[in-house]
Amino acid sequence: MNVDAQTKVDNAADFDWLQDDVFGRIASRYDLLCDLFSLGIHRLWKRRVARRIADEHWTRLLDGATGTGDIILRLLAHESTADRTVIASDVSAGMLGIAQRRLGDNAERVRLERLDAEHMPSVADECVDAYSISLALKICNRGKVLNEAFRVLSPGGRLVVLEASNIPWGPLQAAYLGYMSVCMPLLGWLATGGDASAYRYLLHGIREFPSAEGLADELRAHGFEDVAFERQSLGIVAIHTARKPWGSQRSPVSEARPGG
Repeated sequence: MNVDAQTKVDNAADFDWLQDDVFGRIASRYDLLCDLFSLGIHRLWKRRVARRIADEHWTRLLDGATGTGDIILRLLAHESTADRTVIASDVSAGMLGIAQRRLGDNAERVRLERLDAEHMPSVADECVDAYSISLALKICNRGKVLNEAFRVLSPGGRLVVLEASNIPWGPLQAAYLGYMSVCMPLLGWLATGGDASAYRYLLHGIREFPSAEGLADELRAHGFEDVAFERQSLGIVAIHTARKPWGSQRSPVSEARPGG
């Protein structure tokens, strides 16, 4: 497979933030969009994944797509994180600005960094023992993101991913996609004042993203072990967990897949 074809496969939304800074434009309305698109259910998903991250054994966490800080705020609410180091990153300066304001008194507990999860040359190899990313793989080249996650994790480090998934019962999955196809464009257009790209990428990413089983297979292909997932809300999203093997130094697909 050539580089362009592989890149298209790995980026479900066919999105390039360098060409369209859509999340910078909608940063102030992003949380409203999440409430509208999910009917508020995203709050339950974020609470659940924050608990999963807090329950993992780590001392230094890198969050790969912090956005407006929703999940980080929930994570900090867990007493077990009081003496841990949290690095919250995002490629969008607009999103990070909102996260900074929302953190308030918690700002000293978190280090905010502007990082592109696909390429983080400023982050050293094996420097964190946990890596999380939520609701962003569908708009990234996930092969590159997973390579970077594998690289920066220390051996034995834990990976936690919250992402779009599939409802196993086909008719219900079709009904859900039909609902999103109708409601997402309308609500997105209204909430963003007619910014079509604000919802186009997200809808495309949801449609084209692999199933929970498919993403689990990709994690294994990138060298992760102890891969597991838990569907939420019948399978609209899933929480994936995995571990970087002890003694590992490089993702096995980092050279074999030019698009990843």
